[in-house]
Amino acid sequence: MLYIALLHYPVRNKDGKVVATAIANMDIHDIARTAKTYGVKAFYVVNPVAAQRELASRIVDHWRQGFGASFNPFRKDAFELVRIDTALEDVIADITARSGKKPRIIATGANFEGGLLKSSDLREMIKRNDLPYLLIFGTGSGLADDAVRQADDRLEPIRGKDGYNHLAVRSAVAVILDRIVDTK
Repeated sequence: MLYIALLHYPVRNKDGKVVATAIANMDIHDIARTAKTYGVKAFYVVNPVAAQRELASRIVDHWRQGFGASFNPFRKDAFELVRIDTALEDVIADITARSGKKPRIIATGANFEGGLLKSSDLREMIKRNDLPYLLIFGTGSGLADDAVRQADDRLEPIRGKDGYNHLAVRSAVAVILDRIVDTK
């Protein structure tokens, strides 16, 4: 059972300070569709700012039950996976309640080094058992140390060509899910 969460807090800005980032409409759309494609059980959008959660709720409601639901049924299906929460602890509690087991938390990041979980090993772990796994992705300039410390593992980063490594989070989600989900 695979779950994903997009954290807008605690994350780092380009100066390394811990901040809360704004929700991006495109992230919700693209990550929901990717999550649906790869069989993710739920996609959590996590932001501590009430006005930001309200914005996300309005976007999601438009595609679940508003004009968007009848206009684009495929997008409606993807948006059924979206959950909006205040904190990572809320996500963990929800997954635990849904599955009866605390999820194994896997942090993602572009700059992780040393002692990392390989994508191929995570794919095998997911295939071999029915434990819930939660991949956490950070916005801004990545997850803050507080979020990473809550993880059981850190996933190896995506390595591009010639050392360039600055993907949009929605692109990183797609690449990682393609690497860890067995589609056979």
